[in-house]
Amino acid sequence: MLKGISPLIPPDLLKILAEMGHGDEIVIGDGNFPASSVGNRVVRCDGIGAPALLDAILALFPLDTYVDAPTAVMAVVPGDPIGDNPPIWNEYRAILDRRAPGTKIEQVERFAYYERGKKAYAVVQSGESALYANIILKKGVVAPQAGGV
Repeated sequence: MLKGISPLIPPDLLKILAEMGHGDEIVIGDGNFPASSVGNRVVRCDGIGAPALLDAILALFPLDTYVDAPTAVMAVVPGDPIGDNPPIWNEYRAILDRRAPGTKIEQVERFAYYERGKKAYAVVQSGESALYANIILKKGVVAPQAGGV
């Protein structure tokens, strides 16, 4: 066991987060996201909501500060009755404001989002049932600590 790591992060996801380098992307997919057909590496986190996974990952994972928007959500398909701002996006905004204040969120058209997901380092398949709950995170750098290695 390790201290300070959320029990929501399974060992294979922890390994992937450690392997990722600056600029690599990871997708947190909702329960409807085609993770197995899109992702090269898929970690299943059935029964865990996407906001909880986002929060647990961001506790360990720096976002890229060298790009305009280090996070991306799948844009709502025009005409979808859910509207332009799915409720789960407000949850993501609150988590980002706490973990990485000022982080911008890009909206990516559905099929472009799938293509971007194919290039991601990994896809985490959550058990999230909310619509449009997919989010991509671009990894940043871990800054050296003063006096440390």
